Amino acid sequence: MSGCGWGRTVAEKNAASANATAAASTSGSCVDASGDTIKIGFVNSLSGTMAISETTVNHSLHMAADEINAVGGVLGKKLEVVEQDGKSEPAVFAEKARSLIEKDCVAAVFGGWTSSSRKAMLPVFEADNALLFYPLQYEGMEASPNIFYTGAAPNQQIVPALDYLKEQGHKKLFLVGSDYVFPQTANRVVKAYAEGNGMEVVGEEYTPMGSTDFTTIVNKLKFSGADAVVNTLNGDSNVAFFKEYKASGLKADSVPVISMSIAEEEVSAIGVDNVRGQLTAWNYYQTLDSAENQKFVKDFKQRYGQDKPTSDPMESAYTSLYLWKGMVEKAQSFDVDKVKAAADGVTFDAPEGKVTVDGENHHIYKTSYIGRIGDDKLIHTVWQSDGPIKPDPYLKTYDWAAALSAGTGADSAGTADTAGTADSTGE
Repeated sequence: MSGCGWGRTVAEKNAASANATAAASTSGSCVDASGDTIKIGFVNSLSGTMAISETTVNHSLHMAADEINAVGGVLGKKLEVVEQDGKSEPAVFAEKARSLIEKDCVAAVFGGWTSSSRKAMLPVFEADNALLFYPLQYEGMEASPNIFYTGAAPNQQIVPALDYLKEQGHKKLFLVGSDYVFPQTANRVVKAYAEGNGMEVVGEEYTPMGSTDFTTIVNKLKFSGADAVVNTLNGDSNVAFFKEYKASGLKADSVPVISMSIAEEEVSAIGVDNVRGQLTAWNYYQTLDSAENQKFVKDFKQRYGQDKPTSDPMESAYTSLYLWKGMVEKAQSFDVDKVKAAADGVTFDAPEGKVTVDGENHHIYKTSYIGRIGDDKLIHTVWQSDGPIKPDPYLKTYDWAAALSAGTGADSAGTADTAGTADSTGE
């Protein structure tokens, strides 16, 4: 099928093939664009362990849909939102995505959070030739003709984080992460970078999702000789880790932690006293100084509460709906193949800065920011890239990463379904 040339493991190709066979009798689109409205789908965890994070993404998607409807909709049609709860379970995400596509007949779906949820949905969207807009930064090594990845590729988050640590003179890294897809794959990138850039990984530890006992891991960290920590923990584990880190006497000014999954919301949950001065790597912060962001923050707080912070995942989700709108209007059609063909070069002046769709791999050009957590519970930029970075999900442009994409089919990734599209216009 068309997606198999986009960089996929054997297991993922087999899963896609199985789903294609299962969906053969329902592969025709049932999207109805004849009336005054057009349906779109949101699939987020509104219950379960991920609900605390994904509910805010759902909120920002609703805000974007209401804003678009307030100015006339898309191609003159108001957006009708159909919502499903992924319940923090990958299999449920796949089930709900199929329902949105085949029963609710939505023109596009927005959502997902964990890489496990995305990988569960991927073959469903390819089998039905439907569109998913996925908002989270992720580990890379993937591209699909039916997914638009509006969060960071690894060269837009992980690599800039490591470049910053290297510039600051850090050479000995300790890696700590939750035991699932993103941390494990991200840390393979970290280890390859370290080997190619004169750095050393002096420790690597994983813990089950939700783990709260970090006594042993922090003790290993303290005596490892590390001068920086790369953190890919998720959820409540961060609370326990940083409390143990602080109790051990480790400090941000001597052994800083740079985190890939701590945004403004998580700072409050962890407690600012436990993470003050620590570093984060993202593509958006609430504190970014631009007219677009000031309006976004103001509108979100007016709608959902003055105490509600904005964060990278929710901003990326908000942006994804506007990018889909731009693609549809460029294509002058809701047809999936026409939308994909029109995607390349579509831009949006987002709260994070100007973003541009790369039609070759369905990721977007994004500016990278390294931030430091302040007393105000917000994250303040200490470094930013020189403009938006071209997405490179397979890290093909980095010599030190040559072995990482082996077996993924990366050499042919991004070649299907893009014939006739314009050259990328990202900065």
